[in-house]
Amino acid sequence: MIAHVSGVVAEKFANSVIVDVRGIGYEVQVPLSDFDHALLGEMVKFYTYHHIREQAQDLFGFSSLAAKKLFELLISVQGVGPKAALAILSLGDSETVRNAIASGDSGYIAKASGVGKKTAERVVVDLSDKVGLAVSVAHASGVSSAPAGDEALEAMMALGFTLNDAIQALETVPKDIPTAQRVTLALKAGA
Repeated sequence: MIAHVSGVVAEKFANSVIVDVRGIGYEVQVPLSDFDHALLGEMVKFYTYHHIREQAQDLFGFSSLAAKKLFELLISVQGVGPKAALAILSLGDSETVRNAIASGDSGYIAKASGVGKKTAERVVVDLSDKVGLAVSVAHASGVSSAPAGDEALEAMMALGFTLNDAIQALETVPKDIPTAQRVTLALKAGA
């Protein structure tokens, strides 16, 4: 499996980015926000989901590990394939999508291209308890907000923690130490 791709943006077209990694171009399908932020000639890193089918292999990429994990949750829902999951993540940043699911806003999810009302409702029913509501958890724990792009939070979620559990595990850990050390301390505190 290809876990991530780092390289230079060589081309962009139709929500795909060609990332040149030492002379090899990887076509990575990305959400709209990542497509907009990927600039030709600039270095990028995408956390990837390698989707293998009988007739094709596709790479779906995300600028954050949290977005990749949300994508994986979305494709676990019956009737939601990788293209539909990518369309849902193209509605907004991963926290906005996560909060819409957690708060039961199936109307927001149904706005995604190729996602009908019933599929949107299934996404909300199946995932609302798994994604957690970042805003309410952050305010309940006395934190002003769940920091966007917090690598330690993303790492905790990659290890299988829900958003709620990851925030709680990290709330007593200092924020000014390296990410690996923050994760280690959070895991020890929870053990």
